[in-house]
Amino acid sequence: MTKTDYVQGPWSLRELYSGLEAPEIQAEMNGLEQKVKAFEALRPSLSAKMTDKDFTAALRAYDALLRQLSRLDGFADLLFAQDTQDAKIQAFLAKIRQLVAELDNRTLFFQLWWKALEEPAAERLMAAAGDFRYWLEALRLQKPYTLSEPEEKIVNLKDVNGSAALVTLYDSITNRYTFHLEVDGKRHELNREELQVYFRDPRPEIRAAAYQELYRVYAQDAPVLSQLYQYRMRDWRSENVRLRGFTSPIAVRNLSNNIPDEVVDTLLEVCRKNAGVFQRYFALKAKTVGIGRLRRYDVYAPVAGTEKTYPFVEAVELVLDSFQRFEPRVATLARKVFAENHIDSEIRHGKRSGAFCATVSPDYTPWLHQTFKGKPQDVATLAHELGHAVHSLMAADHSLLTQHAALPLAETASTFGEMILVDRMLELDPAPDVQRTLLFREMDDNYATILRQAYFAMFEREAAEIIESGGTEEDLSRAYLANLRDQFGEAVDVSDDFRYEWIVVPHFQHTPFYVYAYAFGQLLVLSLYQQYRAEGESFKPRYLKILSAGGSDSPERTLQRAGIDIRSAAFWQGGFNVVESSLVKLQSLESAR
Repeated sequence: MTKTDYVQGPWSLRELYSGLEAPEIQAEMNGLEQKVKAFEALRPSLSAKMTDKDFTAALRAYDALLRQLSRLDGFADLLFAQDTQDAKIQAFLAKIRQLVAELDNRTLFFQLWWKALEEPAAERLMAAAGDFRYWLEALRLQKPYTLSEPEEKIVNLKDVNGSAALVTLYDSITNRYTFHLEVDGKRHELNREELQVYFRDPRPEIRAAAYQELYRVYAQDAPVLSQLYQYRMRDWRSENVRLRGFTSPIAVRNLSNNIPDEVVDTLLEVCRKNAGVFQRYFALKAKTVGIGRLRRYDVYAPVAGTEKTYPFVEAVELVLDSFQRFEPRVATLARKVFAENHIDSEIRHGKRSGAFCATVSPDYTPWLHQTFKGKPQDVATLAHELGHAVHSLMAADHSLLTQHAALPLAETASTFGEMILVDRMLELDPAPDVQRTLLFREMDDNYATILRQAYFAMFEREAAEIIESGGTEEDLSRAYLANLRDQFGEAVDVSDDFRYEWIVVPHFQHTPFYVYAYAFGQLLVLSLYQQYRAEGESFKPRYLKILSAGGSDSPERTLQRAGIDIRSAAFWQGGFNVVESSLVKLQSLESAR
């Protein structure tokens, strides 16, 4: 590939379908119907006595069916991400989600039969299942929480116009927002992605104005957005705690991640105990930027005036070069995203906010979604999302059911990719000023990914109980503000307008209790990266093996093979020790100035 291949623009979805009105979509639906009927015909043959051959054939048929369904579903989701305001796309997305729910219901018998199968027969069939084994094992963990087939069907149908509809409504409302900000005497109309650039502006008054405008706009709909969240959480608890019997709302996510509840508790407690590390950092940053005490508006303030900007081509080359120097295979896989035009990087109104990497199935190179504005953070985001793509491609030889790493491991390659990028930038320019700038950014990112996300998770646990006890929007906002003040301590002044921040976080709506996976992943990668620096080439096979495992084994066993004990508080503390060493280095650089 040449520089001219790295053009900032929209992605191409033609590899999936030629367009929203494409005739092949209906043909795909018709073909899918035939596959579902053929799979339904297997129902009478399911028994404890079925042969290994018949069982693995059923698994392959199920995987093929899901790949075809994922193609349709992925196309609808990607269309909606590129334009959340198009009514035709919204209608198509709703139609596909209805189809997904209906087909889930028609094939539900297979999972329910498997969960109910007696242990000796299940062990025999799992032994012959090959790559499907862990998916089968994980399904049986859900056995105590599984309802009857009619009840599970009702839940599936309920979710289409229930929880899934609430999330779509939240996205549709918030993605139409426009924000107004006066900069250098000129009034700008911005989307959220463009507004967030000013959170890192060198001028304190601009940073404050950007945050204030964000919360002003969201606050106008706070009663509605709060109700959406409350209904989402009531639905979550009603289904999972009352009907299924989970011990707590967060336990649902822990089981889906196959992470023991006590591991998550340990992780969050270690994060709480280490809040002081970041409080010391913010005190240091206040001195550096010339403020007696940081305001919450200043947490991401740049340390050296206006930051350098990067043309898209330069950013891509920088990321790919850092990947190449680490491991050529990693760079080769990342280039596939550009070679196949699977990245939407342009700034566009109506486009979904945030960045993500979407794996439709093992048959396709993932699609990347980012609004690239040329800031250093955008370059880091590009490395992050390309890391996700590499992770998916490394695991593409698995089935659709076992390709995706569980959430706690899903951030491994992405965060590692960012760290490789930072090391390369330090190599290219080792001057002390560059080092301190990058170290400040590293500490900012560690805060955002570890402590911020851990406290988000703590808030979610508290919010679930507030909602259960009949709490209001004001109760939730008060709890969130207390949460912020606990994590920042005396180091940062948190103004009252930040009480609305919780309604701004889309993860709370999209994927309840997801966020601790970021803290898990960041602390994990800090530990892995230390091993890489100590061991060099001998580390790489072990790391690549983690990526290539995808979701074919439990996170705990996958990491045990890499010598990591996630049940140990000392392991998580080790990650914070790495953070503290960066802080000490930064303090030394600041004292020498």
